[in-house]
Amino acid sequence: MELWLNPACSKCRVAVEELDAAGIAYTVRRYLDDPPDEATLREVVARLGLEPWDIARPKESKEEGVEVPKDEAHRDDWYAALAAHPRIIQRPIITAADGTTVVGRDEAALAKVIDAETT
Repeated sequence: MELWLNPACSKCRVAVEELDAAGIAYTVRRYLDDPPDEATLREVVARLGLEPWDIARPKESKEEGVEVPKDEAHRDDWYAALAAHPRIIQRPIITAADGTTVVGRDEAALAKVIDAETT
């Protein structure tokens, strides 16, 4: 399991606590220090079943000056923006060994990835 996190984020700390409580081994990627490239972002977004703009944090996007239309014609621009400005990426993103991937911001998402890892 891989966990993309920002240690200063309360949702990330909750995810760590839940994974630890479930006894799940995971690798931490501090994505602000080790930003994903566009290819990795494409893989993760595909596993999430989302569009790249769906994993962008609105406030941080605005602060970083990322004002890209949310449409198919600008999909590549979103991947470039996410790679160039990792601060705008939603967190935590968790990928189980079977490929199940979630943005672990709520109990249901955390339960989904924990179930995928333990069954």
